[in-house]
Amino acid sequence: MTAPVFVVEEVPAGPEFVLDGPEGRHAVSVKRLNPGEDVVLTDGAGRWTEGVVKAAEGKDRLVVADLRTIREEPAPTVRITVVQALPKGDRGELAVETMTETGVDAIVPWQASRCITQWRGDRGAKSLAKWRNTAREAGKQSRRVRFPEVAEAMTTKQVAALLADADLAAVLHEDRNHPSGALATADLPAAGSIVLVVGPEGGVSPEELALFAEAGARPLRLGPSVLRTSTAGTAAAAVLLARTGRWS
Repeated sequence: MTAPVFVVEEVPAGPEFVLDGPEGRHAVSVKRLNPGEDVVLTDGAGRWTEGVVKAAEGKDRLVVADLRTIREEPAPTVRITVVQALPKGDRGELAVETMTETGVDAIVPWQASRCITQWRGDRGAKSLAKWRNTAREAGKQSRRVRFPEVAEAMTTKQVAALLADADLAAVLHEDRNHPSGALATADLPAAGSIVLVVGPEGGVSPEELALFAEAGARPLRLGPSVLRTSTAGTAAAAVLLARTGRWS
């Protein structure tokens, strides 16, 4: 089994480091790590190091020794961003969790016209914080050292601007009979950015599709099944990660 991952503000150079606070509590009281076990310490931005547990002190202090050279995971050659329309209830966190585990690089919450959920004021700030915390925890669980960025919620016009700058801009179309191309056979860039829009349960409106088309985005089918908005992004990301060679 791969070593558990813990997040630190700055990756330590060694030779020893004390992991305390919430991360230390999780290591000692939840994971119940013992001396001799391996751990990974990362800043979540690609820098990381490995070490060995020397001691667990109290309920929230883990002493890590034998720290190795700090390494840095390079940024991906093809960066995958999923623009996620706001789902109902806790399905937003589900989408963020599974997309993080799958390997997306950035997640953009989108207030589409047909979204039932609305992010306004304090509710919006709390919801964004939940998405970001979910990405952090899912990044740790999936043993990533470069966690996805979760952006501020965007309007349709802001999403269109994001699509205009992408090397491949696409909108997942919910109609399996739509005469658009398939994500599985679309031409992909060898380098650069892919931005993929996942609409709400009610679908992307004609006005939004038109604006995205003006920005250079094309509609693409995912497959014969109609997926929910909270799972479509994960399935699409898996296709892209396999086709771009990141899962090779």
